[in-house]
Amino acid sequence: MGQATPTNKLRLDKWLWAARFFKTRSLAKAAIEGGKVQLQGQRVKVSREVSVGDILKIRQGWDEKTVVILDLSDQRRGAPEAQQLYAETPESAARRAAEADARKAAGGMIERPANRPTKKQRRQIHRFKETPTE
Repeated sequence: MGQATPTNKLRLDKWLWAARFFKTRSLAKAAIEGGKVQLQGQRVKVSREVSVGDILKIRQGWDEKTVVILDLSDQRRGAPEAQQLYAETPESAARRAAEADARKAAGGMIERPANRPTKKQRRQIHRFKETPTE
């Protein structure tokens, strides 16, 4: 499957990149430093080594995934191979589906404009926001 490292440990940012959670290692690094990735419920550093069986919480946009590391790979490969490096917990998948349904249901209640404002309308909006309310 993935190319396992000889020590059976791999840097967290490298594994997240190889598992295709992030497009680049620098994006993975930024997410880890921003607290969007937790290992065993704890904030970690970028260089933290992970091993098979570790549990990660990864927050991406609206979604938060809880995954168990099944294999280590330091090479980025295709999506089908990358998905075999981890398994999402059933509770996490169910929670994400429920939250997505709630967002869809609430999204119908928000009225969105049919089109973008014209240049004239933007000027009017800016003038309205800039005028002091006294």
